[in-house]
Amino acid sequence: MLPVTVLIARLGALSAAVLFSASALAATQQITAVFRPDPGNPMVNTFENTTPPGGYCREHPTYCQDGVFSINFPIDFNAVAPIQPLDEVRKGPMFQVPSSLTAVTVTHRETGNTEQVFLRITGIGGAHEQTLPLYPASWETNTWVNAPAPCQYGGVGYGTSYYYGFFWRVPPGAGVCFKRPTHMIPDFKYSSMSISYELITPNPLGMSSGTYEGTHNFLIGPGQDFDMGDVMLPDDGMLTLNFILSVEHSLKVELPPGGNRIELVPQGGWQAWLNQGRKPSRLFRDQTFNLSVSSPFKMQMACERTIGDTCALKNTTDNHEVPLDVSVSLPHGLNRPDGAAVIRQPLLLSGAGTEVFEPGFYVYRRPGTLHFEVKKDYADQMVSRGGTTYAGQVTVIWDSEL
Repeated sequence: MLPVTVLIARLGALSAAVLFSASALAATQQITAVFRPDPGNPMVNTFENTTPPGGYCREHPTYCQDGVFSINFPIDFNAVAPIQPLDEVRKGPMFQVPSSLTAVTVTHRETGNTEQVFLRITGIGGAHEQTLPLYPASWETNTWVNAPAPCQYGGVGYGTSYYYGFFWRVPPGAGVCFKRPTHMIPDFKYSSMSISYELITPNPLGMSSGTYEGTHNFLIGPGQDFDMGDVMLPDDGMLTLNFILSVEHSLKVELPPGGNRIELVPQGGWQAWLNQGRKPSRLFRDQTFNLSVSSPFKMQMACERTIGDTCALKNTTDNHEVPLDVSVSLPHGLNRPDGAAVIRQPLLLSGAGTEVFEPGFYVYRRPGTLHFEVKKDYADQMVSRGGTTYAGQVTVIWDSEL
């Protein structure tokens, strides 16, 4: 009998905030995302944005679909001079935001491995407020809520002539969006601001379990990342976004009841060979298992006793030993680095050939096979010692720590 010990590894991910310091004022927001494989949707392998919605998407969730999210933009803007009628664009209400993709490097907290996250600002809004009333006719376009090109109406417009809430969507790569008043505005302010964003995350199947962190600083003010013109100036010169991506991979191996005890037999069983009066050409057993895995992993083998680069079986009567060949066939979706399927890949003590297997998608409870075999020359030696028992222990390890 040949017992097989299976090591099941499930690596969790720890998530925590990182404290950042700055010598100057900086508004800070945190964006979090988690990958946790879903057995109900094994082909869907993307991060889930777990950032609590703020501002626009919290108050108007029907307008935030198809991967659009929003956070508070905790910065107010105040006019440092009266806004003159039909003046130059930069001397009045204008918005220019980073609407193209911004790359952010995130680093694994323990291994130092890096990945890239991409962020695009897709909208901006809040409320404008002032001491004198403003009406639709106060603007060159006879409205504030309808965004000027290239910006687009965000579905929100409410308030009074003294306080008016709005949200404008911003297409990719958009330039300046501006409004010009038809009369002088002595004071003007933006408050309760929020921004919407699109988050593009890396492929989690190629990432290690654990926490990835990164930071990006957006500059605020004239000529900066968030540019509201030369009159509407911010009360903070920087927006810091902290990114935390948690990867919670699954690696689970399930053997059927009794699957850790392997009995090697000839093709067709012992009785068939006895009836034919011939020695068996080999002794073998194929043991199936179910595998669930969402990350690259390696396989290793450990032996109670060894011969060369493999395990050995020992005769319990005279201590005679024979080599045992062990190999593995993995389910569809798991490949070698060259993309080839894994079929009867030898398991060796050196680990050669099983250094890494990579999932193309979340493999959930798919069947694989461990193959155990004693070849003919050694099977002949075993049969010549009829009536005795050969035994040994093999430990097969599935390991996601590469």
